[in-house]
Amino acid sequence: MAESIDLTGMNIPNHIAIIMDGNGRWAKKRFLPRNAGHVAGAKTVEKIIEDAYDLGVKYLTVYAFSTENWNRPDDEVAALMKLLKNYLKDCIKRANSNNMRVRVIGERSRLEPEIVEKIEELEECSKNNTGITFIIALNYGARDEIVRGIRKISRECAEGKIAPEDITEDMFNGFLDTHDIPDPDLLIRTSGELRLSNYLLWQLAYTEFYFTDVLWPDFNKEELKKAIAKYNERDRRFGKVEEN
Repeated sequence: MAESIDLTGMNIPNHIAIIMDGNGRWAKKRFLPRNAGHVAGAKTVEKIIEDAYDLGVKYLTVYAFSTENWNRPDDEVAALMKLLKNYLKDCIKRANSNNMRVRVIGERSRLEPEIVEKIEELEECSKNNTGITFIIALNYGARDEIVRGIRKISRECAEGKIAPEDITEDMFNGFLDTHDIPDPDLLIRTSGELRLSNYLLWQLAYTEFYFTDVLWPDFNKEELKKAIAKYNERDRRFGKVEEN
């Protein structure tokens, strides 16, 4: 058994974003239906939230369902929506018992009214919790988020509330779903895929990326610690030149 990674003295990312990939392949390897992989993946989410909090992470964002995921087979989408509905219901109990604040980002109009109701209830009941902030990207697409932000700011320009020349990056950031959430320091993508898949494109401008071949249901605390250890090997200059 490999020795556990010691993170003592290392810099713990304030905000970690995760693309949870590989649920379907995990299930296929075990001759199980794809939904079994999604169920296993949801259990991994719960463990990683606790592990991240134990390690000192303040914000954790996961890509639960993208705007493109509607293109999957109808039965898989239906199963995912049922899983999300149950997950949100359970999350309400867990959030308060674990002092966890929950935010949901993404476009809600296409979601079932019952899911929207659970989202609103979850955000409201957990808003004063002071532990880790858990962000769920649900029916989320970064391009969609940016377009929605442009529409909002355009309306304010048309109403004379904002002059076009006054628009700055900071101002535009205030029109995004993540307006009150710091940008991720570290992005983790599982299952060996090497792309962003329309995830937090604005927010990931200076984020460090970590890719692993581990399938999401198999991801655990040691794998999280591996990612954080690799993060500590990076030199984050944010476009500046390192001074001698």
